[in-house]
Amino acid sequence: MNERFIKWDGIEICADSFGESMNPAILLIMGAQSSMIWWDEEFCRRLADGGRFVIRYDNRDVGRSTTYAPGQPGYTFEDMADDAVRVLDAYQIEQAHIVGMSMGGMLTQMIALRHPERVLTITLLSTSNFAPHLPPMEERIMDFFSNMGVIDWTDEQSVVRFAIDRSRILAGSKHSFQEEKMGSLAKKELARSRNIASMTNHALVTGGETYLARTSEIQVPALVIHGTEDPIIPYEHGIYLANVIPGSALLALEGTGHELHDGDWNVVIDAIIQHTSAANSFGKAAETE
Repeated sequence: MNERFIKWDGIEICADSFGESMNPAILLIMGAQSSMIWWDEEFCRRLADGGRFVIRYDNRDVGRSTTYAPGQPGYTFEDMADDAVRVLDAYQIEQAHIVGMSMGGMLTQMIALRHPERVLTITLLSTSNFAPHLPPMEERIMDFFSNMGVIDWTDEQSVVRFAIDRSRILAGSKHSFQEEKMGSLAKKELARSRNIASMTNHALVTGGETYLARTSEIQVPALVIHGTEDPIIPYEHGIYLANVIPGSALLALEGTGHELHDGDWNVVIDAIIQHTSAANSFGKAAETE
């Protein structure tokens, strides 16, 4: 790992990179309650092997980045969107392709509107702009997360079991569930976390509504990738994003849930490389006109 700490105004963000810095940059933003390690190292390397400089980082309250007391997040979604730009600044990157999953996809939309000059393309995985008419998460998912209060965050076995159960309930029917891999990632998450219980703060963060209401104003090429069996952000959300963002493309992952399963990596990585390559070619052509 090439971890580094980016610091400003008392905030620390832990970031990691893959590939050559002169290549077009892809910034990966993970979802709620998950640090950057859920962007698997092999997934990142394969993107980098496609001629990209890949950066992943820990959002606030997960991993090795700044944490706040559980129940008291001292920041907004706007702050989290700005954190991503601070990461680009630290790597001296003027413009990047932004790839966001779940909550990270929400932040990606905000960045495209709040900092459009920094964005080349966006890729939105398993996410939404949460328009009020879209279907809610499945009731079994609501029930699962409502029981988070019984987790003993000081006990490794309890934390690892929660992570495994969470991954299992979010998975689709297409792939076999990888319990051993999920458990290994959960143990790694716990080992490198400043305060594992602080991950619950992501459910309490506010803001972003004014940006998500303007998704149709996004002016950069967008690729929407969504599993057809996503139980927390139903597939209809992905369809809606692809319809509302001008000129966007939709890649449906049949039978996939709210997950980035390695069985889907080939198609996802190929789609991201193609999406970002087309944008780079367009940019170069425009510069010569």
